Amino acid sequence: MIVLTPLRKFQFPVMAECISPDVFQGKSRDEIASLTVYEGNRRKKLGNLFKIEKESAENLKITIKGDVNEVRRIGSGMKSGEIMVFGNVGMHLGHKMEGGKITVHGDVDGWAGSEMKGGLIEIQGNAGNYLASPYRGSSVGMRGGRIVVSGNIGTDSGASMQKGVIKIHGKAGHFLGFRMRGGVIHVEKDVGDRAGACMTGGKIVVSGSLESILPTFTIDKMKPKVKIDQNEKVTGPFYVFLGDRSENGKGKLFASKAANPHLSSFEKLL
Repeated sequence: MIVLTPLRKFQFPVMAECISPDVFQGKSRDEIASLTVYEGNRRKKLGNLFKIEKESAENLKITIKGDVNEVRRIGSGMKSGEIMVFGNVGMHLGHKMEGGKITVHGDVDGWAGSEMKGGLIEIQGNAGNYLASPYRGSSVGMRGGRIVVSGNIGTDSGASMQKGVIKIHGKAGHFLGFRMRGGVIHVEKDVGDRAGACMTGGKIVVSGSLESILPTFTIDKMKPKVKIDQNEKVTGPFYVFLGDRSENGKGKLFASKAANPHLSSFEKLL
């Protein structure tokens, strides 16, 4: 196991995609300390910014102790192993992740899990905007894996999602699942406006209050339960809406009947 502890509070963004079990694998402490990072526009060595302790070579695990809210791209492209962070984390956590596990005991900034293909990200706090969403100008969203957030998430999360599962125990902001094509998003609490806008496939399940339903969605039926994955079903009943019809979409938006009395007028259309 490798333990990283920040030597100071960072004032500028630190690009550190080298903090990955795949990169650390087989390297000595000195070799890890010599890995290149950028603090702002200055090239530095990882050992200039972190205290590095190598406790064991038996398992492929990295532990980060302390806030690294200015450190970006931790776990980028990782395929195996485990990262555990005790503090807040900066943007692009788990970018293009393919396997392994990342656990954060704190909050995470924007674009966590962007272009994710596999593995597991667990966030014990809140997540920022664009969770599992592509970057500007790209249409490549989450393509596999699982993300679990104990707190709330920001806006534009799950955009262009193709596969995988996103589980949110708190609230979600506007434009959840924008241009979603596949996969499952489950939010246990409230969701902002325009959920599922332009979605063509996939499933969004809202167990809390849904601010509104876009006019390009049509009600299809009521359902007593909804399957989230192989191991979980959520008890309803749920209103089931199909859309986004403006995109000839076949996505499904499930809204809890109990938490959304303002949607009862749709029942006359069943």
